[in-house]
Amino acid sequence: MRKQWAAACIVAIVPIAAQAAWVAISSDAGKRVEIDPASVRKEEGAKQVVLGRILFDKELTDPRTSGPYKSIEALTRYDCAQRTYTTLKRTWRSAEGELLREEEVRSAAEMPVRSGSLDDKMLREVCRPKAPVDQQSAASKVAEKANEAAAELRKANEAMIQKEVQKSLKTAVLPAPAPAAAPAPVKEAAPPPTPVAAHASPKPRPVRRPAPPSGHEAAQQHAGIHWNYEGEGRPDNWGKLKAEYAACASGRRQSPIDIRDGIRVDQPAIEFGYRPSQFRVVDNGHTVQAYVGGSSISLLGKRYELIQFHFHRPSEERVNGRGFDMVVHFVHKSEEGRLAVVAVLMEAGVENSFIQTVWNHIPLEKNQDVAPPSTLIDPGAFLPADRGYYSYMGSLTTPPCTEEVLWLVMRQPVQVSAEQIATFARLYRNNARPVQPTFGRLIKESR
Repeated sequence: MRKQWAAACIVAIVPIAAQAAWVAISSDAGKRVEIDPASVRKEEGAKQVVLGRILFDKELTDPRTSGPYKSIEALTRYDCAQRTYTTLKRTWRSAEGELLREEEVRSAAEMPVRSGSLDDKMLREVCRPKAPVDQQSAASKVAEKANEAAAELRKANEAMIQKEVQKSLKTAVLPAPAPAAAPAPVKEAAPPPTPVAAHASPKPRPVRRPAPPSGHEAAQQHAGIHWNYEGEGRPDNWGKLKAEYAACASGRRQSPIDIRDGIRVDQPAIEFGYRPSQFRVVDNGHTVQAYVGGSSISLLGKRYELIQFHFHRPSEERVNGRGFDMVVHFVHKSEEGRLAVVAVLMEAGVENSFIQTVWNHIPLEKNQDVAPPSTLIDPGAFLPADRGYYSYMGSLTTPPCTEEVLWLVMRQPVQVSAEQIATFARLYRNNARPVQPTFGRLIKESR
């Protein structure tokens, strides 16, 4: 009876897409994330259920139905106290809002909400305290008046712009072609003249050569180019793609590096609090990435929660000039927001069960995730027997290349099979950032 009641509740709170009053909470290149505030329903404890959707700028093809879809709706339960979420149902719709297919999520698993993620925005939106009704009404009236005023202002601006355009078209006069000059003997060939744009006035004006673009202007010139490992979005161009990527070009504590000339000291042991948990795998277009919950490390009394781990081929790190077949980066975050990355190098050898578990659940499509309900994964199973490590301060190895990242590179590599390496190579032939200058940074090595 309890399961039947829960299922009935889920069906009851799913509104018709055409009736939903969607409110945008996030916007990115090619898509917009929205929720229907009217769909929010409180469940037992601190749990809230909400209907959200991803609205794409362009239609995509559903591999199951071969039909075009424009949005994916998701019915999600958020636990405001535990900061977890559970996806209950997904719905694919066409550009006209027509239902293409529905997918009930069986054995839905609770996943941790990562700080700064899209789910974090959704949770904060759904779980924030509601304003009193009278305040909501007043706010709604103010918003309506503001929208009306904005609309009137927009109309006035458009009318003024149109008037000026018509005026310019009427008064603009193209200069008459200059008469041909008599040829004159010259000792040396003159450089070709700089082309001059036509002006309304025939009076010649001096031509100024454009100044070299600033960092912001360079970013504008590269707008629309997504960062990658090849082509125009390659690593040596990352700093030009966006202003917020400037550290990729100008930073002096960038990663990865060639680890050499480290000082051998008695480094404190890394306390690994890794334990088996459910997980979620996504191919994000740059790497295969997995999200887990309930694991952490402690170093010098500071705890860092394991957020996700991902893979690079070949290894981004080098040790005394030597590269490795692959590397996995375990990304952790402290309560203060400081990042610590544990890097485990990989070399060809015997098959690795941890890697195979991840490979078994790689999604068929990019930016789609797979969360196996009955399979657990233990990050501790991938750690080498020798827990000695190198440490240095560096950065993220992908844009925005944020610095002040603590790097802990395990000294002993772990073996994976050649077939497992080849499996990843079919997805990503090369997704490693080249090594960066050390600029005299201190590197420590466990004795």
